[in-house]
Amino acid sequence: MVNFKRVCVRGCIEKPILSWTVGQMPVYAKTKVLNLLRRHSSFSYLQWKKDTNMKFIFRSHYSTSAVRFSGHTDLEKYPVPPAKDDLKHLNKIRNIGIMAHIDAGKTTTTERMLYYSGIIRTVGEVHDGDTVMDYMEQERNRGITITSAAITFPWADHRINLVDTPGHVDFTIEVERALRVLDGAVAIFDASAGVEAQSLTVWRQANSYEVPRICYLNKMDKPAASLAMCLDSIREKLHATPLVLQLPFIQGKTFTGVVDLLEMQKLKWNTQSSGRDYGRKYAKIPMDADDDMWDQAFLARCELTDKLADLDLDLAEFVLENESIENVPSLKLKEAIRRVTLRQYAVPILLGSSYKNVGVQPLMDAVISYLPSPLENVHETVQLYAPHLCAMAFKIIHDKKRGGMLTFLRIYSGHLEQGQRIFNLNSNLTEKIGRVMIAFADEFKEVTEIKAGNIVVVTGLKITRTGDTLIASQSLTNSVQRKLDAKKENEAPMLMGMQIPDPVFFCSVEAPSLSQTKLLEEALDQLQKEDPSLRVTSDQETGQTVLSGMGELHLEIIRDRIFKEHKVDAYLGPLQVAYRETTVQACTHTLEINKVIGDVSQEVKITLSVEPKRDHKAKSVVFAKSKDSIENLNAIRKYQLAAVNRGITSALTSGPILGFQVVDVKIFLHWLEVGRRTSETMIAAAAAQCIHQLLQKANCQLLEPYMELEIITDESNSSVVLGDITRRRGNVLQIAQRQDMKVIIVECPLSELVGYSTALRTITSGTAVFSMELSSYKIMSSLDQAAAIESVTGFSPL
Repeated sequence: MVNFKRVCVRGCIEKPILSWTVGQMPVYAKTKVLNLLRRHSSFSYLQWKKDTNMKFIFRSHYSTSAVRFSGHTDLEKYPVPPAKDDLKHLNKIRNIGIMAHIDAGKTTTTERMLYYSGIIRTVGEVHDGDTVMDYMEQERNRGITITSAAITFPWADHRINLVDTPGHVDFTIEVERALRVLDGAVAIFDASAGVEAQSLTVWRQANSYEVPRICYLNKMDKPAASLAMCLDSIREKLHATPLVLQLPFIQGKTFTGVVDLLEMQKLKWNTQSSGRDYGRKYAKIPMDADDDMWDQAFLARCELTDKLADLDLDLAEFVLENESIENVPSLKLKEAIRRVTLRQYAVPILLGSSYKNVGVQPLMDAVISYLPSPLENVHETVQLYAPHLCAMAFKIIHDKKRGGMLTFLRIYSGHLEQGQRIFNLNSNLTEKIGRVMIAFADEFKEVTEIKAGNIVVVTGLKITRTGDTLIASQSLTNSVQRKLDAKKENEAPMLMGMQIPDPVFFCSVEAPSLSQTKLLEEALDQLQKEDPSLRVTSDQETGQTVLSGMGELHLEIIRDRIFKEHKVDAYLGPLQVAYRETTVQACTHTLEINKVIGDVSQEVKITLSVEPKRDHKAKSVVFAKSKDSIENLNAIRKYQLAAVNRGITSALTSGPILGFQVVDVKIFLHWLEVGRRTSETMIAAAAAQCIHQLLQKANCQLLEPYMELEIITDESNSSVVLGDITRRRGNVLQIAQRQDMKVIIVECPLSELVGYSTALRTITSGTAVFSMELSSYKIMSSLDQAAAIESVTGFSPL
């Protein structure tokens, strides 16, 4: 530990150093040293270096200043992992994620977890910009989480691999890919707000991957915090069954701890503690019948036992045998809570105030007690490859100092070693692993081997992309394939990929000069590999590069990263809304192609039809069998059908009105005749051309994205906000009262919400806040469609 009171600063005594290797100085030490230097000198921080004597050299504009540490010089922020993974029991591992609405306290809670586990020596704060998990410059400047960050830490003889995810709707892909590889999750709620818009979104994402969860009601110290209101919103909005494990313990008007209903004891923190304590120590006070909270706690415990007995058969049998719900041992209750949590019948509810350092340690204990280990979350696909290596790549970042591309892997079976060759099922190619590392936010510790159940970072993978399945070798794939062939299954299964959301905004992007065009292309290529929700395309008509993203903030962050990380001051054009197109009537079309290309006759006759089908995703063509066509359709070969599907998929990416994706349609194949030497490319081209002509006849219309907004404002400004929403073609869904504030739920077209954040602050004098998420796509009226066409093309439709 560094004794910062004995740090001395020497300036202007050494010559500037032109180059050096960046030292492994911990984040907490960097922050304290920089603050010290700013107080004692007009110092401009650029770079630093550590020599063997623990001396750190800092570069300034005018000179080089040196700082020498005295006292203890054990600067290791993180415990050094062993060269090999010696954790023999998978049931001692927990892979969890933190998910919540923006500003619910995810990063603050994570920071306390790291401090209490001994990983960090001091606690960082989001508003100070010195937290471990928010390491990007854009995150620290804005005080929000933008990218998911992974870290490993010990707790109660277990290893917790934790991923902190963003809460902003623009970065929902980070939550998506984290939940795909995690075994459990902690959902954090603001106790004064309950379930908010993005809370609902991430909860649905967790439902889609069947991830067990526990809930943590944060900010219980706020005057407006309400346990009853939060429980009601969890039941009504999330359709979940809450299990209250704690009650708030309030002394006077101060939230100082919780009442543990399982052990019937009070857990009390000293909220005035300062210095290096930060709530590390707390008192456990047993309760008895004379305690002023005994009756309330006893009743709540009985209600918890009764609810658990309804959900868990083993506990119900125990209660019936003892004919009492009053004296059930805490161990029996914990076992029942674990079972119903893993089966997702209910969610445990814990309370706390992370910023006030209250309630985080019981939350960490609950992660160990109630969330699953890798052994309890087994995928059927993994069983085909076990005990050999089976892993999924779920995140990619670029780091020039560590060898370029870093790939985050979740290992489901087998083990991974440095230099090991792996086979990518998605690309059918073999790659070689470079280094194997354990992630500590933006720092990495190298190991030689890691076993199943863990999350690791590797170098050397150039072809692997987000969502790819990695196994030990191609021969293993062939072995699995033979087994599946015997069962009459078509192909070797891969681990289920992740659902990438479609972008809702797009804009053009240009380099400031021709000399920087290549740099911009390289930057966009890297960013697209890191962020699957970012789409980079080229407009065939204008030749412009088009950037598509999840919102205004998303594209703003991308531009900032291009400038800060790649030194290209790119120009972004005005934001445009990403519409969709669909048909409103059924239509059939036949196309015949008879061409001679290179002395080879290419003959195709295809009949397709389209019909509107709400929420249908056209993944494959549907056979429209009849008495006349059944023989023709049964004779279609597999490669011919695959070519038809490729052509249809390609054609549906560009509609006839504005070239947007065509959705909510169902495609039928009525007839297909193919000449003897006709190529697959010609079959696909014929199918695509037939679809284009079919959509021209089918009376297509535009669909525009509608967003659901939750606006919180005071009573005096509610009428102004409602008037503004009406002007933006919005529909009011609900108006509720939350203490002295109005909560307005509205649905509004995205095209009307460009710059809404600034507008809302203006009309409410900065007192209102809002959050939004994509609600649905709706067909536009002819008048609105004409306005949209003119906005995109610059010309009014005829």
